[in-house]
Formats: sequence, structure tokens, C-alpha cells
Amino acid sequence: MTPIHSISTGGEMPEYTLERGWKTLAIAGGVVGLLGILAIAFPLVTGLSVAFALGAVLVVSGIVHAAHAFTARGWNGRLWQVVLAAVSVVAGLLLLANPIVALASLTLLVIAYLLVDAVAELWMAMRMAGQPGRASIAASGLLSLVLAGLLWSGFPADAAWAVGLLVGVSLFVTGLSMAFVAISGRSVGETEQPMTEPRKA
Repeated sequence: MTPIHSISTGGEMPEYTLERGWKTLAIAGGVVGLLGILAIAFPLVTGLSVAFALGAVLVVSGIVHAAHAFTARGWNGRLWQVVLAAVSVVAGLLLLANPIVALASLTLLVIAYLLVDAVAELWMAMRMAGQPGRASIAASGLLSLVLAGLLWSGFPADAAWAVGLLVGVSLFVTGLSMAFVAISGRSVGETEQPMTEPRKA
């Protein structure tokens, strides 16, 4: 029986298993986790990098839309493509020209997301009366509500670190989870190895 953590490529390539590739996954997880720590240590630099990256993506997206609009002659949606291209390029240039304003806007989006998440989870918890997991969902909703309130109370001063800190925490947690998966794969491989060894005559 094939282990659940084994992945077959279906071709002539040898079967990939987590027991064989755990080292690569662990190294990747360590690199991602280290990037997360650096992002947490320098949240302003991380936030500005995110703002610059978002601005560059918008500019490139606008150029692509414009190129498509001018090459697709006779297409009914050409005007909308031109408008979308102009909006994307202008928004991207504004982000690149003033990344501090971009950080403030991104912080407001984070606050809005946390509020929506809090309302959704609290509403779900209210409808789960007597069901298991209700307390954890309600706690998650309350946590999102508290975080949104804290960010709003400190706005706009917290715009300098909020986005960078959240990105750093996300990277660190992702790297940590990758490392845990790699270690668990190694442990499974060590326990299954004696069972797969051929019997001596």
C-alpha cells in the first residue's frame, strides 16, 4: 500500500516520497522562516517592498491590458481594456511614487478584512449553538475584532509596521509548517525503513 505522503509523477521519473525529499523541504522551510524573521525585524522595509511590488505589478498589468486592447481590433470590450489599463498604470505609478500612502491604504484594507472576518466568524458562532468548535470560532472572531480595533486606534502611525509585520508572521509560520512537515516525513521514513528491508536468508 502506497503511503499517503508519497507522490507519484506517473512517468518514468522515480516516485517522489517525503522520506526522500524531506531535506529539500526542510531547507526551503528554513529559508522561508528566515525571511519571515527578517521581515518581522524590519517591518517598514518589508512594507515598502510590498508597496513597490504591488505598484510594479499594477504597471505591468496595465501595459498588458493596453497591448491586448490595441492588438484586438474590432473587439467590443476594447474600450474597457483601455480604461482598465489606464487605471492600473496610474494606480501603479502612484504607489511607486508614494509608497507611504500605499502602506496606509494597505493597512486600511487589512483592518477592513479583519472586521469582515470577525463579523463572519461571530455570526457563524451564533448559529452553531450546541455544536462542537463553536468556542474556537468565536474566539477567532473576537481576536480578529480586537486586532482590527488596535490597528484602527493606532492608525495612521501603525501603517509603518503593520503590513510588514503581518507579511513577516505569515512567512515565518509558513516556513515553520514546512519544517514540521519535513521532520514528520523523516520520522515516518525512519520508522518504515526496518519494515521495508529485505529479509536475510
